[in-house]
Amino acid sequence: MATVTLKHIQKIYPNAENTPKKKKGKKDEEPVEKKSYQLKVTDEGVVAVDDFNLEIKDREFVVLVGPSGCGKSTTLRMIAGLEDITRGELYIGDRLVNEVSPKDRDIAMVFQNYALYPHMTVRQNLEYPLKLRKIPKDEMNRLVNEAAEILGITQYLDRKPKALSGGQRQRVAIGRAIVRNPQVLLMDEPLSNLDAKLRNQMRAEIIKLRNRINTTFVYVTHDQTEAMTLGDRIVIMKDGEVQQIGTPQEVFNNPINTFVAGFIGTPQMNMFDGKLIKGADGRYAVCVGNATVVMSDDKQKNLAERNTEEQDVIVGVRPEHITLDKRDGAMVKGTVDVSEMMGSSIHLHINADGKDCIVIVPTLDLGEKDLSAGAEVDFTFAPNAIHVFDPESGKNLEYV
Repeated sequence: MATVTLKHIQKIYPNAENTPKKKKGKKDEEPVEKKSYQLKVTDEGVVAVDDFNLEIKDREFVVLVGPSGCGKSTTLRMIAGLEDITRGELYIGDRLVNEVSPKDRDIAMVFQNYALYPHMTVRQNLEYPLKLRKIPKDEMNRLVNEAAEILGITQYLDRKPKALSGGQRQRVAIGRAIVRNPQVLLMDEPLSNLDAKLRNQMRAEIIKLRNRINTTFVYVTHDQTEAMTLGDRIVIMKDGEVQQIGTPQEVFNNPINTFVAGFIGTPQMNMFDGKLIKGADGRYAVCVGNATVVMSDDKQKNLAERNTEEQDVIVGVRPEHITLDKRDGAMVKGTVDVSEMMGSSIHLHINADGKDCIVIVPTLDLGEKDLSAGAEVDFTFAPNAIHVFDPESGKNLEYV
């Protein structure tokens, strides 16, 4: 339906002394709350979003993800027109919309709290945006019935929201957004009020919905599992700045810095103090504790192209890429603190060289191993799954 382009977008909430004096309501006080996060503070005020650049393709599903206070919802609200843009340009299609009111942007938004009219039936809730556009009655019925069928809520059309479950209410909220076929569908943490099982079901419903309607999706969440399962591309944010943009597989396999490495993936990536060294043959290896692991050919190439020097590093390895199998050479030694049975695997919390780390061991590979609390274990890393980060900047040395 439409592309969405953000060019050098910046949002600054003025400091109290720079704000014209007036009676303040709750919404006016929101910028003060943002000062509790690690955001930039300039003479103009608090920088909630800084130099945000992104081009969203037609019908693409893009997810903005990051911790609370990182600026993802503020960015979404600027796209919606609910927040003014301090600097930069926002285009929907070929049209600059910085000064265009929300109702004229041809977008729809699904909120975290559903925002349904409690005194109206489901049908009336779905009809409401169409009535505002003065859609003829026959066409309105067709669009409402079509949206209800797509979302599986036809049987609830005569009920009021209080008679629905949380998942059913969220379907109605989505139906009200898609019923008028907007160019862009914005979703602000729509599943956060649902329990874990229902969230899983609704994620699948959103994926099915995406395949049935011709709309560009921009989705905000703090849940990296939602981001990984839903997005064509993920935008990872921290403190108002974009950290990395890529497909779920790209950001998982090639994190640009320690923040992305720790934020994406469950359980999160393990971080060890180590050294990057070069052997007599010029090949790179990492040393952690007593273990030395030569890195894979693709990582050798990336580091060699940047002429990376030997240095102290943070070694990042995901829990599923650590193995307890014996190999040639010394191993990292550790002690099991906690052993969590997860069904198909065991999550071991291990104290190694004074650091806590997590190792995932498939139950099929257990054999006779004693992995109870207090057990001594040796482990090493998969050579193609090691990441080396600069201890000061946190940047991945393969990409700087």
